[in-house]
Amino acid sequence: MTEITDHLAEITERVARAARHARRSPNSVTIVAVGKQQPSMAIAAAQRAGLRHFGESYVQEALPKIAALAELSITWHFVGRLQANKTRQVSEAFDWVHTVDRLKIAERLSEQRSTFAAPLNVLIQVNQGGEEQKAGARPEQVPELARAIAELPRLKLRGLMTIPPQTGTPAHWFAELAELRVALERGGIALDSLSMGMSGDFEEAIAAGATHVRIGTAIFGARNA
Repeated sequence: MTEITDHLAEITERVARAARHARRSPNSVTIVAVGKQQPSMAIAAAQRAGLRHFGESYVQEALPKIAALAELSITWHFVGRLQANKTRQVSEAFDWVHTVDRLKIAERLSEQRSTFAAPLNVLIQVNQGGEEQKAGARPEQVPELARAIAELPRLKLRGLMTIPPQTGTPAHWFAELAELRVALERGGIALDSLSMGMSGDFEEAIAAGATHVRIGTAIFGARNA
């Protein structure tokens, strides 16, 4: 697990350098380590090395890990495609959901979130390129969706998330998402988070204003089958 510690030290320095280059505090960027297809021991090693935020993409894979690591100080982020029949499990086990793309999903998360738990932090996933194979609300749908989610009692709308389209450059799409956030704020919707950037492009995302970067292979190495 020494390899994970070494990778994490390198990524932390690159994140800090990118933040400083953008005239931002390194503390303004949260590394969400995506542990998809990684064992619990790898996540525990990264946590011991200083990480606190971890992302998972599949509910069935995530739940045993969350249970096994319950004694560790971890903030869990759901970053995968969310189906309606999985909302109860996600609402109970996670602290953040990055992939809300329609009101039905948001309503179910709000209804199923325990009244004894803190409100669930949610991000709207934006499908910027209108790609049929990809989840996410179209940019023109986001203002109405954001206003509706902001009214739900057990959720806290934090911001926007994107997986940039293959066409164009990531920097273009990151800048566009940042502009959408500004437009929403001007419309009276308070947002503080942009989840964008992964192992191959997180520095460009930070330059555009990312507050959360989702990094998997650059920390953990190749995924296990």
